[in-house]
Amino acid sequence: MTDTTSNQMWGGRFAAGPDAIMEAINASIGFDKRLAAQDIAGSRAHAAMLAATGILSDSDAEAIRKGLLTVLSEIEAGTFQFSTALEDIHMNVEARLKEIVGPAAGRLHTARSRNDQVATDFRLWVREQLDAVDQALVALIRAFLVQAEAGAGWVMPGFTHLQTAQPVTWGHHMMAYVEMFGRDLGRVRDARARMNECPLGAAALAGTSFPIDREMTARALGFERPCANSLDAVSDRDFALEFLGTASICAMHLSRFAEELVIWSSAQFRFVALSDRFSTGSSIMPQKKNPDAAELIRAKLGRIFGANVALMMVMKGLPLAYSKDMQEDKEQVFDAADNLMLALAAMAGMVRDMVAQRDNLEAAAGSGFSTATDLADWLVRVLDMPFREAHHVTGALVARAEAKGCDLRDLGLAEMHEVHGGITAGVYDVLGVHNSVASRTSYGGTAPEQVRAQVTRWKERLG
Repeated sequence: MTDTTSNQMWGGRFAAGPDAIMEAINASIGFDKRLAAQDIAGSRAHAAMLAATGILSDSDAEAIRKGLLTVLSEIEAGTFQFSTALEDIHMNVEARLKEIVGPAAGRLHTARSRNDQVATDFRLWVREQLDAVDQALVALIRAFLVQAEAGAGWVMPGFTHLQTAQPVTWGHHMMAYVEMFGRDLGRVRDARARMNECPLGAAALAGTSFPIDREMTARALGFERPCANSLDAVSDRDFALEFLGTASICAMHLSRFAEELVIWSSAQFRFVALSDRFSTGSSIMPQKKNPDAAELIRAKLGRIFGANVALMMVMKGLPLAYSKDMQEDKEQVFDAADNLMLALAAMAGMVRDMVAQRDNLEAAAGSGFSTATDLADWLVRVLDMPFREAHHVTGALVARAEAKGCDLRDLGLAEMHEVHGGITAGVYDVLGVHNSVASRTSYGGTAPEQVRAQVTRWKERLG
């Protein structure tokens, strides 16, 4: 009797049996080869430190240095042959280094482990991603600032519950997203500062008996300091989780604006015109111009959120120090980073290209009795009416205007007197949308002068 029956449980994908299963589940080279540059940078710093402390001879260190540069050039040229049998990027690099420089390659792993090695590689990669996100966020914020400055005095409806609430300015709405993405920028910079500690030298988990200089390797790799606890150094993935948490909040902000673009570019709103570069047509309806880029950004939120939750689930039950579960940390972060960078670039392009339809915005600004709050405020300010009474009077006037099918400013003074005899002709000064937004001069308000002040503040902040 053959062994095919026992192998059926593995399926045709793994015809070679359990050994192939183990190799497939154990190997990470399929994704951690993205860490090649970081792995080689860490190895170069480690070799230089080993030579400086007398643990490695200068000749071996020089051979290793040159050999690692050769390996890096092969990887960058696309000629390097990655092997699943060698499991990960560390062993693939070391095996090729041995082919190039011989036995000296075996000395490179003195006073380190793959545990501190991968922790260092991954930190370096995440740090570079944080720097890239930083630049992308600054570019996006600048795009919003251009829109805000141009439309600081353009009126549009402000919404709550997606119902017309009060008039605001286009610039004010744009600046709301500047504040959101500004907080994302702050989180990125905070995360970078917090994670900028070097695990190299923690070895497997307990440190090493060799007289290494961890400050030297930390400096060489651009870290502020070495990690202070060897157990924590190899088992910590907070830096990856913080990256994913920051990415998730940023993606949520991107998704919110993407949703607004989808709504605003519809025929029912016509608030903005999106460029052809970020829109598509329909295969059957020739009139369609679909905001596909915005919709795809909106959808990518799920992938980034999913990555965050997935890594949380990996880490939540792990005892110290290293467990093989932690091999599953990278793919989630890689995917989230790729999608976040793509979404940021696409959104910056859409914001730069979009054209606000000023006339449509202004026409919509006065709809839905958007100046009702201005009327109530006028009653309080001019007639010294308690706000709750002013609210009631305003509601009665809105009901009258609604019954007549007109706006508040179209009610005659005599009609207003039927609701409250103290109202004067001065009330009409606050019922126009331009007067409304101009009056909102409190710090952070929608008045054009406040919008321009905030634009200036942000330009100075970004430099």
